[in-house]
Amino acid sequence: MKKLTKHLIVAAVLVAGFAAALGSYLLLSPGTERGDGGSDVRPAAGAVPVRESSHRLTDPADSELTLVEFLDFECEACGAYFPVVEKLRAEYGDRVTFVARYFPMPGHRNGELAARTVESAARQGRFEEMYAKLFTTQKEWGEARDSKEDVFRGYAGELGLDMGRFDADLTDPETAGRVQEDQRDGLGLGVQGTPTFFLDGRKIPNPASYEQFKALIEERLAD
Repeated sequence: MKKLTKHLIVAAVLVAGFAAALGSYLLLSPGTERGDGGSDVRPAAGAVPVRESSHRLTDPADSELTLVEFLDFECEACGAYFPVVEKLRAEYGDRVTFVARYFPMPGHRNGELAARTVESAARQGRFEEMYAKLFTTQKEWGEARDSKEDVFRGYAGELGLDMGRFDADLTDPETAGRVQEDQRDGLGLGVQGTPTFFLDGRKIPNPASYEQFKALIEERLAD
């Protein structure tokens, strides 16, 4: 409980400072090249918050609501929201579809690599495990100047993944392309920073606490 409270306090502080910090984290304009070695990432013409191929953390048979998060595994604010989303998921997972979409920011040295790491794990049916692993260990590798590929490979080993397949998937252009598909949708929807949440297709201001997030969900479920 103390750990969760600490994360909620951090989330509130990060949300309060988010607008002020956003200028240094804006994504590149449409048609410009990424600064981290990736190819051009342009807005999707028919951008949508969620696709059939999107990664679902919950998938209730009778979903009443869909919450989509565009996230960066190296983003501190995303890390602070992680336990909030986990608690919401535990409470509403049988009624709400929770979706995670990649949106690595160009200012993070390992953000895009982290997304490919999770996608490579997803190819072995372990998306959720690697998603949680990177957020719960973020302080150990985040904001580094050097590549953390060896660290991420270590996590893959801990999860029992087939390492030959993991290494091949990590460098497979289709894996990077899958990450970029999410980015293109995000750009087309006006996402400029992380985390950005969409509730039933509408972008919402980031709630400053678990209680505010819960109240928003309760309000929508009651409609």
